Amino acid sequence: MTSELLHRLRSDLDAARYTVTTLTGLWGDEADAALHRNERVPAVRALALDADAPEASATLARLFVLGLPVSREDLSAALPDLGVDGAVELGLVTADDDGIRPLLDLRPYSFVDAHGAGSWWIISDLGELVLGRPLGEEHVLGVGGASMTLSGLMMQTPVGSVLDLGTGCGIQAMHAARHASTVVATDISERALDLARMNAGLNGIHNIEFRHGNLFEPVRGERFDQIVSNPPFVITPRVDGVPAYEYRDAGMVGDALVEAVLRGAAAHLYPGGVAQMLGNWEYRIGQDAFRRVGGWIDGTGLDAWIIERDVQDPAQYAETWIRDGGTRSGTPEFDNLYAAWLDDFTERRVTSVGFGYITLRMPLSGHQTLRRLERLHGSLGSNEAGLGVHLASALDGQNWQAALSDEELAHAHVTVAPDVTEERHYWPGAEHPTAMMLRQGGGFGRTVRMDTGLSALVGASDGDLSIGAVVAAIAQLLDADYPELLGELLPRVRALLDDGFLLPPQV
Repeated sequence: MTSELLHRLRSDLDAARYTVTTLTGLWGDEADAALHRNERVPAVRALALDADAPEASATLARLFVLGLPVSREDLSAALPDLGVDGAVELGLVTADDDGIRPLLDLRPYSFVDAHGAGSWWIISDLGELVLGRPLGEEHVLGVGGASMTLSGLMMQTPVGSVLDLGTGCGIQAMHAARHASTVVATDISERALDLARMNAGLNGIHNIEFRHGNLFEPVRGERFDQIVSNPPFVITPRVDGVPAYEYRDAGMVGDALVEAVLRGAAAHLYPGGVAQMLGNWEYRIGQDAFRRVGGWIDGTGLDAWIIERDVQDPAQYAETWIRDGGTRSGTPEFDNLYAAWLDDFTERRVTSVGFGYITLRMPLSGHQTLRRLERLHGSLGSNEAGLGVHLASALDGQNWQAALSDEELAHAHVTVAPDVTEERHYWPGAEHPTAMMLRQGGGFGRTVRMDTGLSALVGASDGDLSIGAVVAAIAQLLDADYPELLGELLPRVRALLDDGFLLPPQV
């Protein structure tokens, strides 16, 4: 019966054109931005002033996004196929003398990935904006900033099987279902699994299997082509009075959860399989965080590429996550939680907390070829949404070049990635450039400084000539020693392949 009700709901949402574009059109960009800051007043005012707003979508937005009551008549008109009784049966709303009130959040979500543009509707628990109080510990989060970051990072190369570890509302599993034959989605929360099943059913996605359990327990003895995880990595004090939210807190001390997932992935990846996750790691007095994270990789046999995107001091970190739970600044509750967080960090001598992306790979060769820990702080702008394609390309380049000797690489053909440009700087009136830069338009927007030899090599890398043939021609033009120039340029070619500036031959 639930599947039939979800089918009716989907039909009604389609008919109402309940989309991201429609909602933004209802209240405008400024109000939409305010909603992302958890403020609904501008959107409420815009809806009240717009007499021409589409009735069905306005009713649904008022009820499920803004959390305001609507009349039975209005909801019946907005959901003619499902009806009010169907919405009650699905647990979406409750009906009383004051009208219809939401029990769940239901909103549109749109995205663009390697397969093109897509849109879904996502059901989750009501946020503190609607509840008017801090979140409950069993709260099931919708599509937040971390969810969107991970979905943008997700490699979308077609694979047979994907594991979504800690699925929450199911958003990563749904993204994975677009490029995988089968997806297994796990969570410790039965409520999260119930809502994730609803989301998959509502959006007509049928290749996801949902399992209950902690970490890798539900998939003991199984391996996958890809693992994705937005785990409950938030570092939370394990003391009385501090809520432990299932969607973000694993019940472990410090960053132990990230270590556990990282180490555990090795037993669940096929050779060539990749795991991608988000995580936090602690900097402690006298100890660099990357030294600790590197220790987690030791002994796993996994290739690893870990990118730190941001660092917060303990005070910033505490403020961020206390507010995330819906506790407002300036209250006694906030101050008590703040003190507990700082006490916890002080006890472990934590000076700051890093946040970033973890990419792991089970080498086909059976031995590690990649161990890369780097810090890339600052905004990536719109590039972040397409990082999955870039990461896959860069890993392919790294894997390809690592398998070749210098002699084999010299006989190989490479091409320049389509997003790469060259930039030259001249002193006024100078004949020759004072600086030459290779810039990456996508990915991490890296910049590489070049000399004449590397610039000429990259400029001639169109796939027609081998690297060695190009270097031989450059050596002749520069009157340089060919073996010496080749020995100088090959390591730089490998680095450009690792970063996606150069691409290996297409198979």
